[in-house]
Amino acid sequence: MSVTEALGEGVMVTVVGLIIVFSVLIILMLVMMAMKKIFYKEPEKTETKADEVQKTVPLQEQSPEEQPAEDPNLIAVLAAAVAASLNTSAYNLRIKSYRRIDNNAPAWNKAGLRDAIDSRY
Repeated sequence: MSVTEALGEGVMVTVVGLIIVFSVLIILMLVMMAMKKIFYKEPEKTETKADEVQKTVPLQEQSPEEQPAEDPNLIAVLAAAVAASLNTSAYNLRIKSYRRIDNNAPAWNKAGLRDAIDSRY
């Protein structure tokens, strides 16, 4: 067997292997999509009476632990951050309300962010 015949066989085996691998991956993808269509059902959004009552209760009537702390320093920092992101003056802004959003980032993401912030100081 000459070198060119050996290289030809090697290329042929490589191409056949790639075709098999990608065809199996496509089949697996199709099976998973079919399983999602068959077995997954959208959860129904049901509101309980407690949710409805809490929506109608004014902020002043809620318990103290549920009320957001109205810290003037926090409002000033928020106004400055929004003004900086909008390239405008904080004088032109009026913050009516604010709320904290949940941080659903994974633990490794939080650790990397903390490490990046700590490395600057």
